[in-house]
Amino acid sequence: MANNKDKDRLEALVFVGSGLLAGASVSTAVGGIGLAVAEIAVGIGLIPIAAAGAVVGLAAYGLKKII
Repeated sequence: MANNKDKDRLEALVFVGSGLLAGASVSTAVGGIGLAVAEIAVGIGLIPIAAAGAVVGLAAYGLKKII
């Protein structure tokens, strides 16, 4: 039973890492990303985009576990 939990954790870590790399790659390829609303503009750098990629990777892992 413990071996199965370790396997699940490793698989989740692989999905998070893949999402992190994908987010960092997109941020690097696109360059500076910004968000402008009304009269306010905010620059979004590499770390928030990479973190969003990790969240998407973890969501993909959860979807895989459901199916």
